[in-house]
Amino acid sequence: MDVFLGIGIALAGYFIGEGLKQMNHPKAYEKSDTLLIKERDIYFYIGHFLGITTTEAKQLAGDMTDLPYIKINGKKYVQKQSLIEWIFALVKKQQDEVSIKKNGIC
Repeated sequence: MDVFLGIGIALAGYFIGEGLKQMNHPKAYEKSDTLLIKERDIYFYIGHFLGITTTEAKQLAGDMTDLPYIKINGKKYVQKQSLIEWIFALVKKQQDEVSIKKNGIC
C-alpha cells in the first residue's frame, strides 16, 4: 500500500512540475500553425494582429469571401497561418489602393 502511495505522489510531483514549466510560456499551446480559429473569432484575431479594434477589423476585412476555411461539422474554421497570410495580402491590397488614389491613377 505504501508503495502505491509513493508512486502516486511521485507522479503527481512530476505532472505538477511539467505544468509549472508551461506557466512561463503563456502561448505554449500555439506552437504549431495548425491552430484553428472559429469563424466568430476571426475579426478579433485580425484586430489583434494589426493592433486595431474589432469594429475596424470588420470594416477592413469586409465580406471575407476569398478567405480559405475548413468546414468541420457544419462550422467554419480558419488556420492561424492562413489567416495571417490573408491579412497581410489584404493590408497590401489596401495600401496599393490608397497609393493609386493619391497618385491620381484612377
